[in-house]
Amino acid sequence: MRNPMSPRFRIVASLSAVVIGIAAAASAAEPQPLTRAEGYVGCWYSIGKTNDEYKYKYSGGMATYPQQHAPFAVYDKTSNKTFFVYGGADPARKSILHMVSYYDHATGAVPKPAILLDKQTNDAHDNPTLQIDESGRLWIFSNSHGTARPSFIHRSVEPRSIDAFERVLESNFSYGDPWVVPGRGFLFPHTKYASGRALRFMTSPDGRTWSEPLPMVKIDMGDYQITWGRGGTVASAFDFHPKPLGLDARTNLYYLQTRDFGATWTTAAGAPVKLPLLQPDNPALVRDFQAEKKLVYLKDLNFDADGRPVVMFLTSKGHEPGPRNGPHEWSTARWTGAEWVFRPFTTSDHNYDHGSLYIEPDGLWRVIAPTDPGAQPFGTGGDMVMWTSADQGATWTRVKRLTHDPRRNHSYARRPVNAHPDFYALWADGDARAPSESRLYFTDKLGAHVRRLPDHVSGDSARPEAIVYETGN
Repeated sequence: MRNPMSPRFRIVASLSAVVIGIAAAASAAEPQPLTRAEGYVGCWYSIGKTNDEYKYKYSGGMATYPQQHAPFAVYDKTSNKTFFVYGGADPARKSILHMVSYYDHATGAVPKPAILLDKQTNDAHDNPTLQIDESGRLWIFSNSHGTARPSFIHRSVEPRSIDAFERVLESNFSYGDPWVVPGRGFLFPHTKYASGRALRFMTSPDGRTWSEPLPMVKIDMGDYQITWGRGGTVASAFDFHPKPLGLDARTNLYYLQTRDFGATWTTAAGAPVKLPLLQPDNPALVRDFQAEKKLVYLKDLNFDADGRPVVMFLTSKGHEPGPRNGPHEWSTARWTGAEWVFRPFTTSDHNYDHGSLYIEPDGLWRVIAPTDPGAQPFGTGGDMVMWTSADQGATWTRVKRLTHDPRRNHSYARRPVNAHPDFYALWADGDARAPSESRLYFTDKLGAHVRRLPDHVSGDSARPEAIVYETGN
């Protein structure tokens, strides 16, 4: 139960009046300066009541949800800042605020976060994503869950600044992942709801003029994808939603990539693939998990030093929470240049436990994910754990538990683009059984320092609070 007298509740409640004005003003064509919030407060979200002890199909602190959205954070070397976005809370109006801020690596401090807009929904599927173009301007893509609400693209007025943004486009897109292709512009994979979830992409040389959305995939009742971009490559790992259950029967693992700004899409081996893909059995298929009677929950996509993809994912027996659908098995699929190699990683206790896979310059693999049960076992998330592998996922070392929270679960640890060692993952906490307050956290590369973003910034900036948990693995 939220305490209406708590400082954090008063902070976000006091924003209600100003947010209404911000949302209305932002619809104008001219750039708008952003109002600052008093602190960092994440949104809480749930879906799918289960009428059992687990309460919801998934729920909790969803400031950095969902897994289909990327990126949430980008490190900018020029300014030595990690810029990030998240879904903020406004419990007085029961809607999500699209927030933007940064961590200043030189000072170790964060400013008051800026309120881009009130999305006028409590649905965390509407959370924003972020990119920084080659001139240093920030671009924020505000998603929508389905077609009932508009989506927006905003651009910062000044490079590397969160003070003012202009609205570039009002449209409709879901699960949008903007990627900057050097010298070419934006390639923007996203989803359109049309009798299911259809994967599409658009391109733009400048973020203002966009191509028509081009269809990629629509198999049975639709698909989910995770994407990542590096250099001239943008890649997608996706599933499909078979009839009649649809997304609650999500299965199979597919992979596509483009190295020519979307002109052609290929398999990992480089074989061209004709789009759109409409059948489960198609050239992009990596593994037929439907035949194995396993569901697939996509987690992260990354590349090794040779530009070869690695996909991290979880499999289970069913969509309902609880031990009956376990084990919830984490695995990696690595393209060797000749074949896909699958290796088990670990297990956790929920389909929507979400973490990130890092492949570092020296070849070390690192995962930050909520693989420990946490305060609400068999609920979304748990306690964050850091893992490493020195042999491309063949064996793993449990480095340390990053959180040991007796009250709330932690989940959706997100990997920044060009992640700086001091700001290596961003996530939020929340009660997995009932609505709760939610705070945001980040960790350094080695897990030596877990910090909580301040829920109240008394001056222009404040240093995040160091969190000390029990030591031990």
